[in-house]
Amino acid sequence: MKKRITALLGVLLLFALTPCAAWAEELLVGGQAVGIEISAEGVIVSGFCEVQTEKGVVCPAREAGFAVGDLIVGLDGAPIRSAEDLIAAAAALGGSEAEVEVLRGGETQRLRVCPALSETRQWLLGLWLRDGVSGIGTITFIEPHSGLFGALGHSVNDESSGRSVPLREGWISAAEIVSVSPGVPGTPGELCGGASAEKIGSVEKNTAAGIFGHLSGPQNGRLVQTGEIRTGRASIVSTLAGHEAKEYAVEIDRVYSEGGQTHALLTVTDAALSSGAGGIVQGMSGSPILQDGSIVGAVTHVFVNDPRRGFAIGIYDMLDAAGAAAQAA
Repeated sequence: MKKRITALLGVLLLFALTPCAAWAEELLVGGQAVGIEISAEGVIVSGFCEVQTEKGVVCPAREAGFAVGDLIVGLDGAPIRSAEDLIAAAAALGGSEAEVEVLRGGETQRLRVCPALSETRQWLLGLWLRDGVSGIGTITFIEPHSGLFGALGHSVNDESSGRSVPLREGWISAAEIVSVSPGVPGTPGELCGGASAEKIGSVEKNTAAGIFGHLSGPQNGRLVQTGEIRTGRASIVSTLAGHEAKEYAVEIDRVYSEGGQTHALLTVTDAALSSGAGGIVQGMSGSPILQDGSIVGAVTHVFVNDPRRGFAIGIYDMLDAAGAAAQAA
């Protein structure tokens, strides 16, 4: 069984990194497209809706001071872990007021709200809720001994607020790319495909430098050295059709440090990638970057107004975020 899934790729420069002392020296090159499912540690407020009651239209949550991006984690002292939890708790309240615990900007706030009885006889808070995110992304690397993988090169964010989704649990599955919607200036393109229902790995960290976890079963691939990203010719490894990852030529235009992390600007020079996809598209986020046979980084974001250009993160920064630092030999 396969399901249609939306591609994941940041469209703005959001993050930046520097290396620590030592990391894994050899990695398996990724490039495989995968389906990604992330469940939040709580329920994210993604919007508001009006509740039609016998006395008129109201929105209890907005009136109580909720904001888009709030993470609801408790109600009257009971934990809220999913949208189903919150819907059931609101129904059980009837018309009683409750204290809702939310995380906003890293701080805990407590808001008091009373559900409204709709014309359909449901007790509603007037919230659109999200308790998870799904999409397509690309694996960057696999550590051959442990099965540790890194992907995306940026965090999985809530679409409505742009904030990183607090991870409760997550997994990846094999994906098949069936077509590419090319990028044009002003509109990023997208890999279009389906993800298998069979899980092939767990997601254990959602960080600004990527998502990380472990794959199940033996892993195969090209084993290469790790290296520092630098200006000059390079290639990226991506899957644009089916399950097959291919290399495409790019030029690393600039390498710079921001916020203690290493980033780069790149330009697609490969004619096949430019003509077939318009350049970098959503879903290619995490595509590994190779230089002189070493893995040096990953594609992270695309220029909205020029899909041939994009951003990258250094491989050592992803390893550092993954907790994969190794003792220097």
